[in-house]
Amino acid sequence: MALPSLEEIEAAHERIKPFIHRTPVYTSQSIDRIAGCSIHFKCENFQKIGAFKIRGATNALLSLTENELSNGVATHSSGNHAQAVALAARDNGRKAYVVMPENSSKVKVEAVKSYGAQITFCGTAVESRQETLNKVLQETGASFIHPYNNLQVITGQATAAKELLEDVQDLDIVIAPVGGGGLMSGTCLASHYLSPHTEIIGSEPENVNDAFRSLAAGTIQTNQTTDTIADGLKTNLGDLTFEIIKEHISQIITVSESEIIEAMRLIWERMKIIIEPSSAVPLAAILREPQKFKGKRVGLIVTGGNVELGSLPFKT
Repeated sequence: MALPSLEEIEAAHERIKPFIHRTPVYTSQSIDRIAGCSIHFKCENFQKIGAFKIRGATNALLSLTENELSNGVATHSSGNHAQAVALAARDNGRKAYVVMPENSSKVKVEAVKSYGAQITFCGTAVESRQETLNKVLQETGASFIHPYNNLQVITGQATAAKELLEDVQDLDIVIAPVGGGGLMSGTCLASHYLSPHTEIIGSEPENVNDAFRSLAAGTIQTNQTTDTIADGLKTNLGDLTFEIIKEHISQIITVSESEIIEAMRLIWERMKIIIEPSSAVPLAAILREPQKFKGKRVGLIVTGGNVELGSLPFKT
């Protein structure tokens, strides 16, 4: 497999610039004191659609030929990738067809609708997404943009870490959450090319720890449950993302549901920004293993800020 090169990541960044924000990097002295390290938060919660996913979806769409785009694009997603494909399609005058689980966040469903995509709901099982999508693809002839197991998506996601490493020099560690692995594998590639001395660490909920188990086993493992508050991290690794991650990542730290909620609350309280549970997983990992990060300069990718304000996991 030919992995995306630095030149391809740079080209993707130029390609998607008109359609994304260059998001800020924030710091918090109070969180640094608690964590015992210097954390630089790459705030993709301020990205268009409220998450990093617009990067990969836009790059993937713009990499398709006119013929491949003639019947629109389609995907399956519980939320952020769905929004990203919907907006990327709208911004480029294309139709979008999105398969979403019936228990998807209401705020994310409404956002997908607002971008003009046609939604088809499916069951909550991972297999139901693909089965329903196959029917949509057959009916529409649309081109499938996979949420993470797509080299153009991975290349687009790599631009978040590229910006972080350009804005903050000499990071000892870069940490991001792992779901399907698109962001994590893109982060691995950008860090490998631009800051090879920087250690790359993943973070994952204990309840959906397929990536942790996959690295330990050397083969892709799957989750038997999707019971986690971190709804953006319920998916399993793909073969493309697994190959990149196992080559470059040093470890994956898993965290409990209560640790995710506590880290989420800490960011809300101390930084005064809205993040979704998936975004709190890396900070929860730092707080769980403080000796690993003690005194280090850490880059942390905050993946998104799309939450149901009416059903927060903590009392405000």
